[in-house]
Amino acid sequence: MTAATTSAPATTMRGAGAPSRRRSLVWLGLTPFAAYVVLFLGVPAVVAVASGFLDASGKPTLRNLAALADPTIQQAFLASFGVSAVTAVLGAVIGALVCFALLGTRPDGMLRTAVDSAASVLAQFGGVMLAFAFIATIGAQGLLSVWLVSTFHLDINADGPFLYSVPGLVIPYTYFQVPLMVLTFMPAMEGLKPTWGEATATLGGTRLSYWTRIAMPILAPAFFGSVVLLFANAFSSYATAAALIDQGGIVPLSIKQQLTSETVVGVSNVAGVLALGMVVVMVALMSLYSLLQRRAARWQR
Repeated sequence: MTAATTSAPATTMRGAGAPSRRRSLVWLGLTPFAAYVVLFLGVPAVVAVASGFLDASGKPTLRNLAALADPTIQQAFLASFGVSAVTAVLGAVIGALVCFALLGTRPDGMLRTAVDSAASVLAQFGGVMLAFAFIATIGAQGLLSVWLVSTFHLDINADGPFLYSVPGLVIPYTYFQVPLMVLTFMPAMEGLKPTWGEATATLGGTRLSYWTRIAMPILAPAFFGSVVLLFANAFSSYATAAALIDQGGIVPLSIKQQLTSETVVGVSNVAGVLALGMVVVMVALMSLYSLLQRRAARWQR
C-alpha cells in the first residue's frame, strides 16, 4: 500500500512535466520564424512608421501628420482605393465563376490540378515581368494595340499611353487578382455539402433557390473575406506599378517619391506618414478579414 501510494504522485509529476517539455519544444521550433518576423517585418515597419513622427532634426513632432491634408497625398490614397476596389471586385467575380465551373470537375482530375497549379504560379507573377508582358501586348506599340488599329481603327492609346496611367493599372492588377481569388475561395466552394442540395430538391426546391437561399448566404462571408484580401493585395502592390508609372499616382509610388525628394512644403518625413496611413488601412483590412474568416469557418468544419 505504501509503495503504491508513494509511486502514484511521482508518476503524476512525471506526466505533468511532459506537456511543459512539449510546449517548450514548440516554442523553440517557432524561434526562427519569430526572429524572421521581428527582424524583417516588425523592425522595418516600426522604423518606417516612427520616422513619420520625427522632424528634420530628429525631434518628436506631430506636425508631419499635416501631410495627410495635402491634395496630392489625398489623391494618391483615393487612387489606391479606387484601383484596389475595382480590381478586387473584378477579380472576385471572375475568380468565383472559375471556382463555380471547377465544382463540376474531379478534385484529383487533370483539369483541376492544372488550374490549381496555374493559379499558384500566376498569383505570384508580378513586377517587371508582368509589366513587360502587358507593354508588349497593349502598350503603345503592343501586338494587340497595333492589331486593333490596323483591323478596327480602334486606338486604345489615342489619349496617351493607357497602360502607363493609374486607370491602366486595373488590367495587370486584375491579372493576378483572379488566380488569388481561385486559391482563397475554392476551399469554401468545396465546403458545400451535397446533402444540402439533395435536401433542397427533396423539399421541392429548385437549383436556383438552392444557390440563392442556401449556398450564397453560406458562401457570403468567405466571398467578402476574399474581396478584402484582394483589396489588401492590390493596395500594397508596388513592383508592377513602379515598372509602368515613373512616380506618384498611388500610395506605394508616392512613398518612393517622398524618399527621393520631399514634395510637401513645410513637412518632414512624409514617407513615414504615408507608411503610417498604409499600416492603419492594412490593420483595418486584416481585422475585417479575420472576422469574416471566423464566420466562414463555422460552415467548413
